Amino acid sequence: MKIAQFETFLVNAGLRNYLFLRLTTNTGLTGVGEASLEWQEKTVETFLHEWVKDRILGEDPFDIERIVDHFVRDQYQGGSTVMTAISAVEIALWDLIGKACGYPVYQLLGGRTKERFPAYANGWYGGCRTAADYAAAAFSAVEQGYTGLKFDPFGVAFRELSGPAMNDAEALVRAVREKVGERIKLMIEVHGRLSAGSAIEMGRRLEKYLPAWYEEPVTPNSLDLLLEVKKSLPFPIAAGERLYTLHDFYRLIHLRAADVIQMDIAHCGGILMAKKIAALAQAQDLQVSPHCSVGPVALCAAVHFGWSTPAVSVQEYFGDYDVPWRGALVLGWNPLRQGEFLLPQKPGLGVELGTAVFPRYPYKPNSFPSLWDKRWLEELTQAESNAVE
Repeated sequence: MKIAQFETFLVNAGLRNYLFLRLTTNTGLTGVGEASLEWQEKTVETFLHEWVKDRILGEDPFDIERIVDHFVRDQYQGGSTVMTAISAVEIALWDLIGKACGYPVYQLLGGRTKERFPAYANGWYGGCRTAADYAAAAFSAVEQGYTGLKFDPFGVAFRELSGPAMNDAEALVRAVREKVGERIKLMIEVHGRLSAGSAIEMGRRLEKYLPAWYEEPVTPNSLDLLLEVKKSLPFPIAAGERLYTLHDFYRLIHLRAADVIQMDIAHCGGILMAKKIAALAQAQDLQVSPHCSVGPVALCAAVHFGWSTPAVSVQEYFGDYDVPWRGALVLGWNPLRQGEFLLPQKPGLGVELGTAVFPRYPYKPNSFPSLWDKRWLEELTQAESNAVE
């Protein structure tokens, strides 16, 4: 069995664009992957066709280790564009292998490791402005069955937080905590906004609200600053979504600069690379919770990874707060019920691309304003509301 055809599909999903990949073998099997890189999908698409395509055609899908190792070796510069493209191919290869063997991917990765696999909600705060808005939206998410909620209460902060800005952020977290009670996990997202000093001061103010973790409190480019914050606060620190290589994660884990390791399977080299990172984390008694803020194929890969990986206890989920047509972009999968992921049953990833609807949702340039433009919060999930027919 050899890879005989290579296709990409770029579709819009409101404030995001999703880039999907489909590989077809000479036996007629298809494998799907996702190469969405937040607001850089056109760049990744170009790289896939100019550099990756010729190198994957003719390859045996079962040779994942060699293929990925040579991709990483041969693409001299590395970085997020390269690793996202490689990840998409790697995920599609696993899909092909699962279909060829007749097993869901998670069974090929070690099998089921847990009885239940909860999701935590992200995106539930779209359009919220006041503390009361956040509290009401949080309560609504909890009513859907979620036992964990993630949100960024810091507006458009950058580096330093003034006293009033800290008061505003604390008020949002307090309102949500008071509304949902202590049993719900609150993941406080910072998006790398703050200086170490501001992150520590703000973290101390948030301690009383029992954060499940404090995510990317400082720039992802400085593990020393991250470690400084971690040593200063009594609750878990999460990081890793903007690291891209095994070596990056080795340093993060070796330093113990975070308590929760958040590789993104769509950016770190794929499922097998994520398994290696999780093994490093498990050896240091660290938790793993993959980042996944893009589309449904990337999420599907993360779910198979999560079911088969003991160190994973919870997975991020945007699906309930994405555009109405998200579910039509893939066929064959309804991943969540009452805040918990269902165990996949079909061979491979268990999904196929819904290409028939793709022309309805063409790529939109500059679909997301910026995390430092207040429109990002006001417009999140508030894009076109036309549902799929």
